[in-house]
Amino acid sequence: MSTASKYLPADERRAATVEAVIELAATQNPSDITTAAIAGHMHLTQGALFRHFPSKDAILQAVMEWVAEQLLARVERAAQDAPSPLAALEAMFLAHTAFIAEHPGVPRMMFGELQRTGDSLPRRMVRTLLGRYGERLQQLFAEGKASGEIDPALDTEAAATSFIGSIQGLVMQSMLSGDVARIRRDAPRVYAIYQRGIRSAP
Repeated sequence: MSTASKYLPADERRAATVEAVIELAATQNPSDITTAAIAGHMHLTQGALFRHFPSKDAILQAVMEWVAEQLLARVERAAQDAPSPLAALEAMFLAHTAFIAEHPGVPRMMFGELQRTGDSLPRRMVRTLLGRYGERLQQLFAEGKASGEIDPALDTEAAATSFIGSIQGLVMQSMLSGDVARIRRDAPRVYAIYQRGIRSAP
């Protein structure tokens, strides 16, 4: 982040901080990321960082806000351009995995928040994100049933869980292999298997 140490307006500094945290999370345990590490990554003092965020939790909240806004907007754009509910589900799946490939620190941050004890605001934001994501999936399942593309007997709650779980599985495999790009290569084949389980019989 070569430009981080120069003067930036407050909004840009906050955005740069979010970017720095996601970059750090791509290579280390998010729970080990300190405000000193964030400031160091940005070539700032901690004092300068705290002029924009009063605490580490406030930084994490900003990160989760960014993730929710960016991820939901991305999958929604992908779904809107698709010609059918099944195509929309596939587009969401591939858009989501592409987002992770571009920002490998994001799933680490989300897993980290869900593992924390207590009920922090960032943790509640992750739950809200997953809830909104699940609602969008449910809507597409309902549309797919109505159009005859999706099995009318499909358990949509389980199908939504499996959809997100398949992406989480791809994330785990990419982490274990140390090859983030793998998630892009594997996603189409994994989705093809998922789709066979939800579509109507020919």
